[in-house]
Amino acid sequence: MKTKLKLLLLLSFFALSLMTSCQDEVVDITTAEESEAIAANSELAVLIEATSTKDGSMDNIIDRASCLTVGLPITVSVHGLEIKIDSTEDYKIIAALFKEFDYDYSDLEIFFPITVTTSNFTEITIESKAALIELAKECRGENEDDDDIECIDFQYPISFSVYDTRSQAIDVVTIESDRAMYRFIHRVREGEVFASLNFPVTMVLGDGTTIEVNNNLALRNAMREAKNACDEDDDNDYGDTDFTKERLDNLLQTCPWVVYEFERNEDNLVEKYHEYAIVFKAENIVQVRTRGGDTLTGTWSTRVTDNGALIKLEFDTLVDFSLEWFVYDLEYGRIKLYQAGGNRVILKKNCDIVFDYTKERIENYLQECYWRVERLNVEGVDNENEYIGTPLKFYAENLVKLRINGELVEGTYQVTAVDTGFMLQIAFEGRPNLNLEWLITFLEPGLIKLENDSNKMVLKRHCPELDVDLKNIDALLIVGDWEVAKYQDGDVDKTSDYSNFTLNFMVSGRVTATDLEANVINGSWLAYRYEGLFLGMRFEETEPFAVLNHRWRIKEMSTTRIELKDLSASGAVERILVLEKRN
Repeated sequence: MKTKLKLLLLLSFFALSLMTSCQDEVVDITTAEESEAIAANSELAVLIEATSTKDGSMDNIIDRASCLTVGLPITVSVHGLEIKIDSTEDYKIIAALFKEFDYDYSDLEIFFPITVTTSNFTEITIESKAALIELAKECRGENEDDDDIECIDFQYPISFSVYDTRSQAIDVVTIESDRAMYRFIHRVREGEVFASLNFPVTMVLGDGTTIEVNNNLALRNAMREAKNACDEDDDNDYGDTDFTKERLDNLLQTCPWVVYEFERNEDNLVEKYHEYAIVFKAENIVQVRTRGGDTLTGTWSTRVTDNGALIKLEFDTLVDFSLEWFVYDLEYGRIKLYQAGGNRVILKKNCDIVFDYTKERIENYLQECYWRVERLNVEGVDNENEYIGTPLKFYAENLVKLRINGELVEGTYQVTAVDTGFMLQIAFEGRPNLNLEWLITFLEPGLIKLENDSNKMVLKRHCPELDVDLKNIDALLIVGDWEVAKYQDGDVDKTSDYSNFTLNFMVSGRVTATDLEANVINGSWLAYRYEGLFLGMRFEETEPFAVLNHRWRIKEMSTTRIELKDLSASGAVERILVLEKRN
């Protein structure tokens, strides 16, 4: 919602709380949850503080304190071997020396002075090991429960609408880091400011995935659920080796695992094995499914030693996987394996992967919702822009429809079993890029990857009837006439190119641009969600609307205005498109 609106609502709330009277404000429609201030003594405030608290467990092999973080670079020596620590990756060197030569913390010497940062982001200079040990006593013990939440993080920047009780001024505060967040929420908890978050807010889970929350309740629930969702690894070594064989065995069998990185004998094989799926089954059976759909079966076993845990994989044909791998790091939803000689594997857990395909299962997935063509590369040429705003819908009896300019074009599809897995054959008249036999290489709820020789296609599920935000966007756009209030390409304002056109969005998925002489340019539109909200539009190749054929990120929306942006890969704004409803 608009920041100005949030400030007005927030100020009204504070005014009421101080038992003063003020003039009624006329504002746009918003919800109570969106405008709700964060109470100083609320669970939400406590959880925000805990999530932004400085976690010091990463360097416990140096300071043996989860509430302290050593400032880098520093120099240490292990049994007389001097090592300069420039980054957290260098902690692996110390861990490897400890394991290889049976060294321990008594063999580690730190070159003082050093600077440490406490959990509340206070920096302290430490002059000796005795002083470090004394300060570390203020932390919780090894693997004891502490206040910080490490399994979820804020994705910055984040903004608050703020009322300062001292200056009695209202403002917007943008937060760029955990340090700033911790200090700001401390002021909220002390009653120095009243604040309301400007949603949506993106949270990063421990496995690297993100979720978007849109109100205080959803944010509180996300942080509450994440508090104990992963191993915070607050022991005094590097990585996670403090698990039992039973725990490791159970973890491996919870869900399929996907290859994220793979090195063998110092040879990077990630292109060869990326997205291979692994499932650990009972009776020590392990299966690997290749991107081509082949399933290879082998055996697996684990053991835990004083130096850590190991996983042994044995295959007759999959030689690169056949090794006893040392588990050097275990994170939430991720396992890192290595063995001497330049061998390293990173596996990510993915419980949504369908490992055991059947024809019926694939057909059921296809028929659940619409599917967007996210990527279509045929003979090295990207063709996905031809399908912006034109989703596919699969039906029973091998019927498939493609929505183009609001019209449903009919075709056929067939799922067939082949030696290498399952094929999806699509047939549409006049759509040669789709009319291929596609091998299904990856299938999970919401995502299908297809390949054929040098051709690739990615389909992503689109279920607008299950998404409240999408339903609201659709309902808003189809009412009334719209105009291009602003179109800026880089530093060039091109709004005047569209001054004579009226836009109409129709429930069928058709969009029209009509000029003053009643000439119509037809197109397709689709609002969808993918790590945020987007509006895809594709018009006929007619100026000036051909340049608007794009998947636009929705940045701001009200009942009369929608602001869209085209962002580069680095997040920089390249183009801005603003649509406003005509009076």
